[in-house]
Amino acid sequence: MLVDDEPANLILLEELLQLKGYATVSARSGDEALSLARASRPDLILLDVMMPDMDGFDVCDRLRNDKTLQTVPIIFLTALDDDTSRIRGLETMADDYLTKPLNSRLLLAKVENILQLSKMRSQVVSSQFNQQVKEQSKRQIAAAWEANEYLSEKFHLFVPQQLLGRIAPQGIESIQLGNVTEEELTILFCDIRGFTAIAESQEARETFEWLNAFFTKMNDCITSHSGFIDKYLGDAIMAVFDQPNSHAMDAIQAAVAMQESLQEFNAQRHKYNLESPVNIGTGINTGIGMIGTLGSDRRMDSTVIGDVVNTASRLENLTKIYGCQIIVSENAIVHAREFLNGISSNSHSKESLLLKCDLEVETQESIMSTSGATAADSPLPSNNYYYRWIDRVTPRGKQQAIEIYEIWAASSPDSEAKQLTQVLFDKGIQGWQSERFVAALGYFQQLIEQNPADTVVSFYINRCQEKLGFLPANSSSERFNF
Repeated sequence: MLVDDEPANLILLEELLQLKGYATVSARSGDEALSLARASRPDLILLDVMMPDMDGFDVCDRLRNDKTLQTVPIIFLTALDDDTSRIRGLETMADDYLTKPLNSRLLLAKVENILQLSKMRSQVVSSQFNQQVKEQSKRQIAAAWEANEYLSEKFHLFVPQQLLGRIAPQGIESIQLGNVTEEELTILFCDIRGFTAIAESQEARETFEWLNAFFTKMNDCITSHSGFIDKYLGDAIMAVFDQPNSHAMDAIQAAVAMQESLQEFNAQRHKYNLESPVNIGTGINTGIGMIGTLGSDRRMDSTVIGDVVNTASRLENLTKIYGCQIIVSENAIVHAREFLNGISSNSHSKESLLLKCDLEVETQESIMSTSGATAADSPLPSNNYYYRWIDRVTPRGKQQAIEIYEIWAASSPDSEAKQLTQVLFDKGIQGWQSERFVAALGYFQQLIEQNPADTVVSFYINRCQEKLGFLPANSSSERFNF
């Protein structure tokens, strides 16, 4: 921009600069110069000092106080050659001060030099600004990522990763009502015995404290065996095991580990003001389940539904009737033994699977002859639990009965006694199945004398006594239909 009140000076400067390829715009007063500068920011201003109304010093001072124009380079072109004027030019922060008559070569060199310096400074400032923006962006991205990881971690406290991977395969934002997958898995239900009585004897805060400590131990057993907790149901747990091929084995081993961990918990129960040991019952079933979101558009939950869940819950209830710690369905036993024995996944023969499980059930006699306690051997920790056939029951609403098995840890107090009396137990079961109730009762009474803690034997003694009329009939339908 060229600023001079003398038209001849403007024409001279325009011709000189335009010949060197510079584009120029001219103003004949200070006010006009300020208006043009504000309308279109110039790269350089050649400013005369002596002008009417507003001199060059005032124009420069106003430009330096305008935030959008204060860095525009300014060269004074003036006839004032005194030191006072030069100092005044420096005080207004002009970039240079040239006196008239002008030396054309000097002026062009000054113009080129100042424009290059201005460009270099702009590049440095721009680079610094861009670097600051990048660093700020990195900090913001890092903070956002950290916040996202934190929220994701907290979200996983409510929705397990295994569930999230199914209901939101493209991320949390893809969750929607009705996302569902169908697959084979094993369900474990665990419930605390006599919880209501325990809770009524304590303050609510005390109950929460020991219950959370208990759940933490149970969760560790479940997750360490590749399972995850679907939900807490008051004092109960519903867990899901979904590892291909090994999910039934995982669930059984988790249930045994839970019983062993419970012993450790009970050893420290007094710090939770628990007078008596806590006892739990566990039911396990294998089958097809639906994993997905359930509810409404405004409130939904992730869960697993299906007969596999209902049956597992009912098996857990049966632990109260049979007095067992763990009851497992035939499906779970079959699947576990198939995994351990390396059965081909292409085999669909029920007989071959059951034969590999040492559980031939085509006839009542064969059930009774092979109902013996069997140690679960595997490449993993071996012989840490045993199982035995205990009954055939019909789930409520179904016509087909299922075989159920008791699982107990090898470390349990009566484990050795159960193994030593298994032959006698087989004979008692054989008598019961063949309806020779007197003989069966005799066997079971011998058993109870040798192992008074065997709750399943006590159950069958009552059954035989009911059949023989020694005891009143006691709601048999609850035992066969659950």
